Amino acid sequence: MKNYKIYCGGEFIETTHSLDVINPFTQQSFATTYLADQSNLEKAIQAAEGIRLEMQNLPSYIKYKALMYISNTLSERIDSFAEILCLESGKPMIYAKGEIERSIQTFKVAAEECKRLPGEVMSLDWTPSGEGKHGVIRYFPVGLVAGISPFNFPMNLAVHKIAPAIAAGCPIILKPSTNTPLSTLALAQIIDETDLPKGAVSILPMDRKIGNQLVTDDRFKLLSFTGSPHVGWMMKADAGRKKVVLELGGNAGLIITKTANLEVAVRKAVIGGFAYSGQVCIHAQRIYVAKEIFDEFSKLFVQEVKKLKLGDPMSVETEISSMIDEANSIRIESWVNEAVEEGAKIICGGNRNGTYYEPTVLVNTKSKMKVCALEVFGPVVTLEPFADFKSAISEVNNSEFGLQAGIFTDKIKEMDYAFNTLEVGGVIINDSPIFRVDHMPYGGVKDSGLGREGLKYAIQDMMEAKILVR
Repeated sequence: MKNYKIYCGGEFIETTHSLDVINPFTQQSFATTYLADQSNLEKAIQAAEGIRLEMQNLPSYIKYKALMYISNTLSERIDSFAEILCLESGKPMIYAKGEIERSIQTFKVAAEECKRLPGEVMSLDWTPSGEGKHGVIRYFPVGLVAGISPFNFPMNLAVHKIAPAIAAGCPIILKPSTNTPLSTLALAQIIDETDLPKGAVSILPMDRKIGNQLVTDDRFKLLSFTGSPHVGWMMKADAGRKKVVLELGGNAGLIITKTANLEVAVRKAVIGGFAYSGQVCIHAQRIYVAKEIFDEFSKLFVQEVKKLKLGDPMSVETEISSMIDEANSIRIESWVNEAVEEGAKIICGGNRNGTYYEPTVLVNTKSKMKVCALEVFGPVVTLEPFADFKSAISEVNNSEFGLQAGIFTDKIKEMDYAFNTLEVGGVIINDSPIFRVDHMPYGGVKDSGLGREGLKYAIQDMMEAKILVR
C-alpha cells in the first residue's frame, strides 16, 4: 500500500481526507493518496498567482529545458509509470505503456512549440488613416489555467493540459480523476525537479464540490475540461468570463466501403472498437459496411473479436480486461439488454462478470437505441449495412456527437465528400476513428465539445493577442 502525497503550490502535502485507489481488475485498494480541501486549493491558487508574472516572463529556453527534462525522465521511468497506470485504471499493459510513450512525446512537442510561440508584424496602411504605421502583435499568457482530466487516459489527457500551459507560460492547477490520480502525482515528482517556479503546477485530487471552484472562481482565466457532455456544458454555463475548452466524447462512426482492404479494415476496426474495453472517446462505436461485403466483413470481424485475449491487465499478453468499475459494466449490460428487447441481435459477446463485460457486437440496431445514440464508453460495437456512400455519411451525421470518424475507401471522391460533409472534428482515412497523434488538432463539434487540444492549438487557447501600433 504505497502512499502518494498531493502536489500543492510546489509542496507535497498530506491532508485529513485520505483517498483509497482501487484496482479495477482485483477491486482491491492498492494505494492511498489524499483529497484537497478548500484551504489547500486556496493555497495553490495563491501560489500560482504569486508566480504568474514570473511564468509570463520565463524565457523559452528555460521552459524548453523543463519540458525536455520531464520528457526524458519519463522515458527513463516508463516501466514504473506504466505499472502505476495499469494498476489504477485497469488498462492492459500494452496500452498503458503506449500511453506513457505518448506522454513523453507530448512533453517533447510542447518543448518544441514553446520556441515558436505566435507573433507577427503587420502593415496598417491598407487604409489612408494607417499610412506610415505598422502593428506588432504579441501573444501573452492568459493567466491561471484550471485543468480537469478524466480516468480513461489519466496520464496523457492530463499532460495535454499541463504541457501546453507550461509552454504558454501559464500556471495550472489540475484536478485528476479520483479513480486514477496516481500517475499524475508521480509526474508531479518529476515536475518538482525542474527549474519551473514553485506553484507553476499543482495537482490536486478533489471531490466535485471543492473542484467546482475551478469552474466558478474568476481568478482562473481558462478552464480545460475533458469528460461527459452533461457535466461539460454545465461547467461552461457556470464558468463566467473565463475561456473554456471542452472535449466531451462521442460515438464515432466508421464506414467500410466495398473498395476497402478487408484484412486491414477488420484489424483496425477491432482495435478501434475494443481497445481499453471501448473506454475511449473516439472508439469505433457505430460501424457501417457496404452491403456487398457486409456478410464477409461481419464474419471476419467477429472471428477477430473472439481472439482478443482476456486477462490481468498487468500481463503483456492481455488485450482486454475489466472496465473502470462495476457500475459502468452494469450500465453497459442494461443498454445491450434494452437494445435486444427493442429488436437488436447479439452476434458476439453480451455477458458480464463483475467489472468485466465481454466484447460485444450488435446488428439490427436502430439509431434511437442507447447503444447508437449515446456514448457507450464500453466494449460494444454495432454493425449495419449501407446501400450507398452518401447514406452512410448521413447515418454517421445522425448523432448529437461529432468528434472523429473513420472511412475505409480507395476513392478520392469519397474521401473528399466525407471530409466536406461529415460533421466531426477529424476524418481519418483508411484507419479507425481511434487514431490520434498528439500534435494534431483534436476536438469536436455538436455535443463533442468546444475548441481544440493538440499542443500548438492548446497553447493558442492559453494566450491572448495584444497589438502595439507605431
